[in-house]
Order: sequence, then structure tokens, then C-alpha cells
Amino acid sequence: MITVHHAVKTFDGFRALDDLELTVPDGAIYGLVGPNGAGKTTILRHLTGVLRPDSGEILLDGAPIYENPAAKARIASIPDEIYYLPQASIRDMMRLYRGIYPQFDGTLYGRLGEVFALDERQPMRRLSKGMLKQAAFWLALCTRPDYLLLDEPVDGLDPVMRRQLWSLILDDAAQRGATVLVSSHNLRELEDVCDHVGIMNHGRMLLERPLAELQENIVKIQLVTEHPLPPGLEILHEAAAGRVRTLIVRGSQREVSERIAATLPIFFDLLPLSLEEIFIYELGGADYAVKSIVL
Repeated sequence: MITVHHAVKTFDGFRALDDLELTVPDGAIYGLVGPNGAGKTTILRHLTGVLRPDSGEILLDGAPIYENPAAKARIASIPDEIYYLPQASIRDMMRLYRGIYPQFDGTLYGRLGEVFALDERQPMRRLSKGMLKQAAFWLALCTRPDYLLLDEPVDGLDPVMRRQLWSLILDDAAQRGATVLVSSHNLRELEDVCDHVGIMNHGRMLLERPLAELQENIVKIQLVTEHPLPPGLEILHEAAAGRVRTLIVRGSQREVSERIAATLPIFFDLLPLSLEEIFIYELGGADYAVKSIVL
């Protein structure tokens, strides 16, 4: 299990992590989301042992990750910017990975070579961004990691390869029970693959829950009524188009539905919220929504 307790990291007076708490259960596909500058990449660099917190704890199964080779051997990471040795080919990097990771699977390396169809002898500096991402996945999956940490993992890839990579990730997680932590701005894609979600902002964790629980505790309602709304509703956002009112309300679907129905509306309906909508309203609703500006 990955656990982060009261983590603080400051760069030149800027608090990139501000008393951050994070828990990634074993076997989870955990989506880490947040606006630009929320601290997502910073915490991923701590979880791979690249950075050390100014204070707090970054733990893997209860042991610190920083300067812990045994913990790092269980982790594979694919950052947004792919690292490789200056003159190295994919084959050269494979040899480096094989020497670092005790569980490196040479048989899997050969099988995945057929999936990616990249020339392993070509210098990696000559590969496109999308090809570099494929090469990074090729190498990372062969380490047979217990924990796979991904930062914008399929950015720059075509739709077919995106689907191929998600299939490989999910198959690996299902077969071996690997834990996946993925940070991405593509919330539609995360919604399809993640079972846990954490929402960060300003270096803090706003909330982290199983995705199903998160979707059950925030409700989108459309209604037409001539009566006041029931008191005590926690309304995150409200809009109107003619007589139809649209509300975003915090609470369980059953509770909110019963309270609205008790006011005898002319019409009302409960609609599913996407992860993107939940993200927007948890970050402040209309204050975070797209603003209309006359130019």
C-alpha cells in the first residue's frame, strides 16, 4: 500500500505539497486528478524516490521510499517527459532495466516487441513523442512492477495505441494484482479505468474515495416546480433554462430524490454525473467553470 502522511515540499518559497495525505490501496487503479499546479507531478516524483519531502512521510508498505532500493525495485514509473541515456537505443535501455530490476521479464520483452513494432536498435533520441511513450511502456511493463506510476501516460498517442496500452495495463493489474496510480487530465478516460479517485488542489488532497462512492454522493437534478426547494439541501451549483432548473447537489441519490419528491414538483429527473463534472464542482462549481468573456 502507498501512504503519504502530512507531506510538505517547498520550492523557492512555493508550497508544492501542503500537508498532503494520500492512500492508494493495494490492487487499486487510482486516478489522481487536479488542476495545473495542484502538485500531482511533485507527489509522483516523491513516490518514485526522486524527491524527499521537507517533512512528512512517503511510505510503501510502511517503509520510506527515498533511498530505499528494495522499495524502488517494486516500482516502475512513466513520467510525462521520458528519460533515456543520451545515445541509448531501446535495446540499450532494456539492458539497463534488466540490471536494475530483479524481476525483469525477458520473455515478456520479446512478446511486447511484437505489440509495439518499434526498432529496438534505433536511438531513442530519434523517436517521436508517441514512439517514446510506447518504448517507455515496453520497458516498464517488463519490470513486472508491483506498483506502476503513470503521469499523463497516453498523451500524444493515437486512439488505437491508447486503447492497446490501457488494455495492457488493466490486464497486468488483473492478472498479477498490480497497483496502478495514474495522473491525467483526460478525465473521460480515467472514468473508464479507475476504481479509486483522489482530487488534489494547491498541494492538498480535497478528497479521495472509490469512484462508485464518489458518484453516489453527488447528484445532478433537473426539475420544474412551483414550490420552494426543501431546506438544508447542499446545492453546489444551480442554473435555469426557462422553467427547467438544473441543480448539482451533494448527497445520496435516494435521500435527495425523496426530499425533492416530497415538495411535489411538476417534473424532476436524476442524471448521472461524469467524473469531469464531479471534478469541476468539487473544485468550486461555477467559480472553476469556463467563464464567458467579451473580446
